[in-house]
Amino acid sequence: MCGCLLMKKLLLLLLFSCGTCLAQSPFDGSWSIQSDSAELTQKPTEYVLANESFSCSGCIADVRIKADGQDQKIEATGYWDTASVKIVDVHTVEITMKKSGRTMFTETDTVSPDGGTLTQILKDDTEAQTVTIETVYRRVEQGSASGHALSGSWAVIKINRSKNGRTVRYKCTADEFSAETPLGERFTAKFDGEDYPVIDDPGHSMVSVRRMGPTEVEVTTRRNGKVAGILHLTAEGDGETLRASFENKETGATATYQMQRVH
Repeated sequence: MCGCLLMKKLLLLLLFSCGTCLAQSPFDGSWSIQSDSAELTQKPTEYVLANESFSCSGCIADVRIKADGQDQKIEATGYWDTASVKIVDVHTVEITMKKSGRTMFTETDTVSPDGGTLTQILKDDTEAQTVTIETVYRRVEQGSASGHALSGSWAVIKINRSKNGRTVRYKCTADEFSAETPLGERFTAKFDGEDYPVIDDPGHSMVSVRRMGPTEVEVTTRRNGKVAGILHLTAEGDGETLRASFENKETGATATYQMQRVH
């Protein structure tokens, strides 16, 4: 009799514990990207700017247009359909991307006086609030002597995002995984291999999620039926850290970084 009662209590304890684990996933909560922890790998970005002609490879969008400050039609996506390039001075260039006349991205590229460093300030206006991303590059290869200082190849040194663009809230249950940013972008996807929409994303992205283990989740993003990126998240044992690795399938760039829990 006592043995049966003890076994029943043990079973109840195990059931209760499992229910608690599912209710309190290690992913649940708000997380902030730690920019200084990022390790980046990507092909150098190449600019050519000379004789009022501009081209870019490995940029926010690969384009080849006139550098006359006027909106030029480019291959349309959910994020843009025109671009303009304005030469501000011998060290600075401003690039503006629009969709249906609305400014979506503004990129200001400034080359240091010695020509060895490029600082890029990208303002993302696709969100409810502007997200600012600062990227610092080192020069890999000189451009034409007759071209603008921006001309040449550049490799990323570091990236820093404004606070409103580096925080995300995750929720994980036995059946689904969800993410939401403070600016409104969000998704909820079941662990069934199907694609689910990212709400409030002008690029109309779709995501599918896969549970890799109790502390690992993989998120695949698709646009126009093609894989755009794969994000792998792993919860560390301290409960305060997520390790993230991201592969941009459109550019071939990869990034690994840490996310810290926001209390």
